[in-house]
Amino acid sequence: MNDPGSAVAASAAAARAVWGAAFDNSYARDLEGAYVAWTPQAWPRPTLVRLNGGLAEELGLSPAALATAEGVAMLAGNVVPPGAQPLAQTYAGHQFGGLSPQLGDGRALLLGEVIDRYGQRRDIALKGSGRTPFSRGGDGRAALGPVLREYLVGEAMHAMGIPTTRALAAVTTGDTVQRDRRLPGAVLTRVAASHIRVGTFQFFAIRHDAASLRRLADYTIAPPYPQPAGDTHRYLELLRAVSRRQARLVARWMGIGFIHGVMNTDNMTVSGETIDYGPCAFIEGYDPATVFSSIDTGGRYAYGNQPGIAQWNLARFAECLLPLIDDDADRAVERATTVVREFASLYESAWREVLRAKLGLGSADGDGPGDDGGAAPDDGALADELLVLLARDRVDFTLGFRDLSAALRGDDDRWLGRFASARTDAQAWLSRWQAQIGSAGRNPDAVASAMELVNPLYIPRNHQVEAALAAATDHDDLAPFERLLAVVADPYAERAADAAYAEPAPAEQTACYQTFCGT
Repeated sequence: MNDPGSAVAASAAAARAVWGAAFDNSYARDLEGAYVAWTPQAWPRPTLVRLNGGLAEELGLSPAALATAEGVAMLAGNVVPPGAQPLAQTYAGHQFGGLSPQLGDGRALLLGEVIDRYGQRRDIALKGSGRTPFSRGGDGRAALGPVLREYLVGEAMHAMGIPTTRALAAVTTGDTVQRDRRLPGAVLTRVAASHIRVGTFQFFAIRHDAASLRRLADYTIAPPYPQPAGDTHRYLELLRAVSRRQARLVARWMGIGFIHGVMNTDNMTVSGETIDYGPCAFIEGYDPATVFSSIDTGGRYAYGNQPGIAQWNLARFAECLLPLIDDDADRAVERATTVVREFASLYESAWREVLRAKLGLGSADGDGPGDDGGAAPDDGALADELLVLLARDRVDFTLGFRDLSAALRGDDDRWLGRFASARTDAQAWLSRWQAQIGSAGRNPDAVASAMELVNPLYIPRNHQVEAALAAATDHDDLAPFERLLAVVADPYAERAADAAYAEPAPAEQTACYQTFCGT
């Protein structure tokens, strides 16, 4: 007779062989009350759609093992990886300015944390893993299109050096979900430095749970989160560190024309990573008022509003920390307000650095773009004037910067051809900019090459993303997705074969384009 105990042991050993990374589960261990332990839903026929082999290796996992039936079962949530403690995180959040006191993971589960090969702690979570106590009437599932969008855009952001959550894998469930129509169901395995959000702090702050709030803050101050300079005013330093990270993050969003689309406080991480790629999009014809999200009817999260919204969100974070910053309420408000007000100058400095790099306005000693030590008084004016010119003719934001490299190499027409009514003023601006480059004593070709390392040629253009997702969803054809993914994963080097991926959509198509949350 077979020994049931031996069979269980063999099964556990097989699971450990597939999932080779050890879970730490510090969130489950240290933050009781900030989550509900929960088990992911099992699906009828999970099938691997895309595995991020490079990321798997970073996490100490075997891509080959994850691609087996046993590995796919874990990526789908049908089998909990050995050592994982799946949980639904609790948080609150301001959504479009209105406070929702009870949100939480309605279709996601944190499996736990692993230490990657660089010694960094990384969260591993499932998205689309079924209903939880926080689903609020939702089905807890995800459709294939939004899962692939998050995979694609996250990898593009990573390739451009922007802090972001990333996808380890996408699997289909063998089931369908009901949205405006029946769609293939899918699960995303998401990796992040942390899933702690401003809304996580808000959950305890609005309940006046000082003990849990302090425990959360102390946990957040530990690596890999922002580190205070010392024990003095440690929570004020936490606020300042998060402010710095968010200022740099949003400046880099702005530098590639990225519109997050749903900058609610439950979508703002304290780690400074981009999270939640629901209604995101990329600006094409430059207009700071651009909005694509179907639910952002008032334009709250328009492209040009993102820095101000980041500061607004930071103020909500500061409100949470007030009881920890100082026992004297007035003094706590004064200290926190000072930090929140500093955000504007932090962002402005980060944004100017981004613009200087994009315009090749580095130092004369050859340190390269983005070195503030070489900033000239006219640099800021040149950048501001260019943005005005781009807006006047709705010039494509990406190409409006990228084509400047060609101008440094003698081809002015490529860049000037982007302008219609503003061409004369554009010519005058171009002459001043070229003179500024020359006055710094730098080689124009070297500057152009440096600019091409910060001005992407290939971004996930909205029409191309939609075409790739439609092919995958409607025709079970992943070839367009794979092709686009390969292009945006290498965004800077020009390739003749990929010329179509650099071109914007027709203006009339962009004018009526909308994105959706995908929930």
